[in-house]
Amino acid sequence: MIASPANLLATAWKDYELLQCGNGLKRERWGDIRLIRPDPQIIWPLDKPWGDYDAIYHRSDSGGGQWEFKRQLPEHWLIGFAGLRFKIRPTNFKHTGLFPEQAPNWTWLMEKIRSTGRPIKLLNLFGYTGAASVAAAAAGASVCHVDSAKGMVQWCGENAKLSGLAGLRYIVDDCGKFVQREARRGQKYDAIIMDPPSFGRGAEGQVWKLERDFWPLLESCRTILSGQPLFLLVNSYTTGFSPTILTGLLARLMKPAGGNCYGGELALPITDGSGVLPCGIYARWEDGRD
Repeated sequence: MIASPANLLATAWKDYELLQCGNGLKRERWGDIRLIRPDPQIIWPLDKPWGDYDAIYHRSDSGGGQWEFKRQLPEHWLIGFAGLRFKIRPTNFKHTGLFPEQAPNWTWLMEKIRSTGRPIKLLNLFGYTGAASVAAAAAGASVCHVDSAKGMVQWCGENAKLSGLAGLRYIVDDCGKFVQREARRGQKYDAIIMDPPSFGRGAEGQVWKLERDFWPLLESCRTILSGQPLFLLVNSYTTGFSPTILTGLLARLMKPAGGNCYGGELALPITDGSGVLPCGIYARWEDGRD
C-alpha cells in the first residue's frame, strides 16, 4: 500500500543548526564552528548580512571550488546525535562528512530495529561515511557497510569507533556487483538502506547511471531479502527525481510482500525563522507486521 507523502523535518539536533540561507548559500553551526556553503536550492535573497562564520566555500566557475578560512580550524572535530559521535571535516568538494537532514531516518531505523525483539541483519549500500550504519549498529543490528570509495569506508569505521561500536563489516566495492555476489552466496538481509548517486564509478571504474542501473539494483536487492524483511530505505539527492517515483518503485518491488510504502522530502528548519530548507527525498517500505 502506498501512503500519503510524509515530509520529515530534522528538529532534534543540538550540535547542528541551519542558521541562515540566502543568495545560494547557507550558514550552519557544526558544534562550535560556523561554515557557509553553497546550496543550489536557495534561490531567494539574503534578508540580512551574514552572521559570524569561520570558513566559507567558494564555488569555481570551472567546477569544484575551495574553502576560505577566517581562522585556523582543527583538521576535524566531533558532533553528537542521540548518543552517537561523528567526525566532521570540511572536504575539498564542500561536504563535511554528514548530512544532518537524515537524522529523522536514523531515529526511525533505530526504533524499528529495537522494536523487533529479534536479530536484524542490515545492508547499507552507497553508505558514505556511515551515519546510518552507525545508528543501525547502535540499535543492535549486524551491519554490512558498502561504498566504492575507500576513504568513505574508513571514515565510517572511525565514526563507529567514536560511538563505541565494533563488529561492523566494511566493504569497498561496486554496490551492484556486491549484491549480485551476496545473492550467489545465499546471503540474506532483513533490512537494506541505500543512497544511490545520479552518476558514479565503482571501485574498479564501473560506471553507475541512476536512470539505467537503479531498478536492476532494486531487483537484485529483492533477492537477498530474508523471509521476514523489516524495511527498505532509499534516499536520493538527484535533481528531478521525486518522492512519488521513489515510493512507486519500492511499492512495485515489494508488492508480493505487502506492507506499507511512503516517502517525502527531508528538510532542515532555518533558525532565523525564514522557513525550512528542502535537502533531499526518501522512500520507505516497512513490514506491516511490526
